[in-house]
Amino acid sequence: MTNPLLGATTLPAFDAIRPEHVEPAISAVLAGNRTGVQRLLAAQEAGATPTFESLVLPLEDLGDRLHRAWSPVSHLHAVANTPALREAYNACLPLLSRYHTELAQNAALYRAFEQVAATLPAARRDGARALVDQALRDFRLAGVALPEESKQRFMAVMEELTGLQAKFEQNLLDAMAAWTHHETDAARLAGIPAQALEQAAVQAAEAGRPGWLFRLDQPTYIAVLTHAQDRELRALFHRAWATRASDQAPSPPAFDNSAVMAGILALRHEAAQLVGFTNFAEYSLATKMAKSVAEVRDFLDRLAAASLAAARAEFAELEAFAGQPLAAWDVAFHAEALRLARYAISDEELRPYFPLPTVLDGLFGLVARLFGLRLEREAGVATWHAEAAYFRVIDATGCVVGGLYTDFHARPGKRSGAWMDDCISRKRLDGTLQLPVAHLVCNFAPPGATTPSLLSHDEVLTLFHEMGHALHHLLTRIDYPSVAGIHGVPWDAVELPSQFMEGFAWEPEILAMVSGHWQNAEKLPAAMVGRLRASRVFHGAMQMVRQLEFALFDLRIHAEYRAGEEPRSMDILREVRSAVAVVPATPYDRFPHGFAHVFGGGYAAGYYSYKWAEVLSSDAYAAFEEGGVFDAGLARRFREEILEIGGTRDIAAAFRAFRGRDPDIAALLRHSGITAGAAGETGTGAAGPG
Repeated sequence: MTNPLLGATTLPAFDAIRPEHVEPAISAVLAGNRTGVQRLLAAQEAGATPTFESLVLPLEDLGDRLHRAWSPVSHLHAVANTPALREAYNACLPLLSRYHTELAQNAALYRAFEQVAATLPAARRDGARALVDQALRDFRLAGVALPEESKQRFMAVMEELTGLQAKFEQNLLDAMAAWTHHETDAARLAGIPAQALEQAAVQAAEAGRPGWLFRLDQPTYIAVLTHAQDRELRALFHRAWATRASDQAPSPPAFDNSAVMAGILALRHEAAQLVGFTNFAEYSLATKMAKSVAEVRDFLDRLAAASLAAARAEFAELEAFAGQPLAAWDVAFHAEALRLARYAISDEELRPYFPLPTVLDGLFGLVARLFGLRLEREAGVATWHAEAAYFRVIDATGCVVGGLYTDFHARPGKRSGAWMDDCISRKRLDGTLQLPVAHLVCNFAPPGATTPSLLSHDEVLTLFHEMGHALHHLLTRIDYPSVAGIHGVPWDAVELPSQFMEGFAWEPEILAMVSGHWQNAEKLPAAMVGRLRASRVFHGAMQMVRQLEFALFDLRIHAEYRAGEEPRSMDILREVRSAVAVVPATPYDRFPHGFAHVFGGGYAAGYYSYKWAEVLSSDAYAAFEEGGVFDAGLARRFREEILEIGGTRDIAAAFRAFRGRDPDIAALLRHSGITAGAAGETGTGAAGPG
């Protein structure tokens, strides 16, 4: 049997990959890689002097070979999850963790890298120095100098941690899939948008039931919380969402993440202490722009000081408008009503103007104007679902520079949220160029029987955000996978290109490109454009403190963890909310149990990165507000200084090269509707990155 995960030199054969292929393929690649590493080390032991070309480049090739085999599996696990695939995926996690830790703890390999670093020319500008320096750092972070017993314990901890983080995400997916709401009383559904109702009716019919069947996916949850006039229905959905994968009903007890979270925190703390850090927060920051927990805490506290009074005022105004104290499930509903009253604009008024195909065409047009890229859909490329598509990315000279897979709609078995992921990394190690390919994944409501998928403006922002990540991956000029594209970029800077791209989705010129009423192709009228732009700062301070709540919670649970004690996660959450939250929380709220960014993804002790990078992205975008949204010189400089460099350059220096100065917090505060006066001492000076 030919295994489609082995020996791939083109795009993944997504239509041919089966669960039974996964473990044999990964085991075979790992065995081959171990042999390859032994061969490289044997050459050093025989007296050969290690060089970048003789040691580092072959290791890059081995790493890419493993990535080419595992990336399709990881992607399918996120977008087409099945019990059999999950079992195969879980079986490989400890194998991968063990291999990576073995490699990072290999003292002979570390010494060889030190020799390479000592002889690498300082003038070399292709990213080689960054690659080697980051590798040496990662050797140390994996405990390369530890005694053998401690090395083995670190390896065991990392294996167990990898499994628990996967379990967290799987519990969350299963908890969401287990909950539905069946409704037969049309009166209870008043206010819910037609698109959501049509989808629920289809789901009920497929289940052989009358009325409407609602699933617990993000588009449905937002539609109900924002528009349902029935307060009890909103409360029902809020409870289901806020208790996902927790010890609180209605989430099924089998999917409770409580013990999983405790295990994750304990293992992270132990791993950090094994390699000499006080806690996992310090360990996490070793690879980021921010240099200490105190620096991050000060950054977040300064943003809170700038935002909290304004956020409290916004919430007080909302309660006055509603004429009643507001519970958590009331806020989105009354906020939408207030936004309509103040700006004469609502999501449902905007949605018909943003059919997904039109938005996508406009976004591709913007990418062409800014960066000279053309995206052409290619038929016949194997995908994992009929709705997924593949686009060739072609530059201004007509050369293909990469590829982009898209998958836009929510469905069972698909992880919630939106993300960009690396399918194939750019590589040129032997003279042959391997082009980068990205996955761009969202969870928009699917098309109806007669209507296309219609996006809210928030969803348009989401699409622009993920395209920013994709451009970062696709436009890299670095030939070494470990530091190409998004790789090797500090986590607190990786959101810079994505948040930067969001700025364009507010501009009249761009709104004209991405809008077109689904019935008559009419562009978003100028009056509506003006009202939408005016609404940009609506509840900006409330949104700011909500993100600060997440970031402070994440930082504190990792920085304040004490071995041998029960995790204080819920206590810390209450303390954080007492300090910065303005919306009252419910007693049953178990937000951490669904916080996949931190407990399942790569943002552990790093969620602050969104705001840290937003200082950079807001200020970078302000250059286009000053110079013009289609300014070719600015776009070229942003591409050259930010998008093309991968992880090969200090981001603060790269930002200065683009902007001509250090970052300034003023643009972020302005885009959030927070005045300099409200910022107090924070003012408009640089904060955080710089």
